Order: sequence, then structure tokens, then C-alpha cells
Amino acid sequence: MAVPKRKMSRSRTRSRRAQWTTSLPALVPVATPDGSVVRVPRRLARAARRGVL
Repeated sequence: MAVPKRKMSRSRTRSRRAQWTTSLPALVPVATPDGSVVRVPRRLARAARRGVL
């Protein structure tokens, strides 16, 4: 495992962490059993088709 050789300053650490962001999941339209169409992430499409959501 990599071990830092020198202490990283607090401002340097926080500015590095501030660059991390998430991206919104791509939503796909799915027809539910009751006939309505909902937009859900692709990983939840099967559950939405079954009516679990």
C-alpha cells in the first residue's frame, strides 16, 4: 500500500477532495404495470416494470 512520504497540508487535502463530484444517472422511460410511464435509472428498470417500485 502506498504511504505518503510527507504530510499533506489541510488546504491541499481539502481542495483535492472538493474536485470530486457525482454524475446524475441517465434516466430511461419505463412502463409500469398500471400503465403509467416513469423515468428511472437503468439499474432500476426491471424493478419498475414488475411494479416493485
